[in-house]
Amino acid sequence: MTSKDSAAVLDRFRRVGALLEGHFRLTSGLHSAGFLQCALVLQHPREAEACGVGIASQVRDLGAQVVLSPALGGIVIGHEVARALGVRAMFAERQDGRLTLRRGFAFAPGEKVLVVEDVVTTGGSTRETVEVARVAGAEVVGAAAIVDRSGGQQSLDVPFSSLADISLPTHEPEVCPMCLKGLPVVKPGSRA
Repeated sequence: MTSKDSAAVLDRFRRVGALLEGHFRLTSGLHSAGFLQCALVLQHPREAEACGVGIASQVRDLGAQVVLSPALGGIVIGHEVARALGVRAMFAERQDGRLTLRRGFAFAPGEKVLVVEDVVTTGGSTRETVEVARVAGAEVVGAAAIVDRSGGQQSLDVPFSSLADISLPTHEPEVCPMCLKGLPVVKPGSRA
């Protein structure tokens, strides 16, 4: 996979039935007619490895010493990026509604961290994961995802890379054309 080969990434999603069409409520709360179900791509080890190697090739110069991903969606791709970089992979998970480090995960003071997600829409989960690392004493050197569907609006304060920039329009629920038509909404992501 080459840098920013959005067509190849979309083809990868289509091949495994991971580009869904319908009426979806995203983790951000926004609604969309399209959903990228990364888990359907990442269930195939060769596909997951290819995505991890692709992201690692874009971020290698950041010098990350560990990859941190938000659970649940970021765990597999975070592990694959860490493997390609030859560093540790950790994940943050929700406890009482907030992302936190658990299971004995910890950083050395100033350890360089790369935050890795599957898909970024608003950047909320990525920002929250960056904050988890900072609070734990790490230095966040960047963030990355398989897909950036934010239209460049993720508003991260660290360098950001993605394998693909894909535009799937999103809507606030109160002005969502599918809601206005009375179409039922589905929540396919990892946070209910």
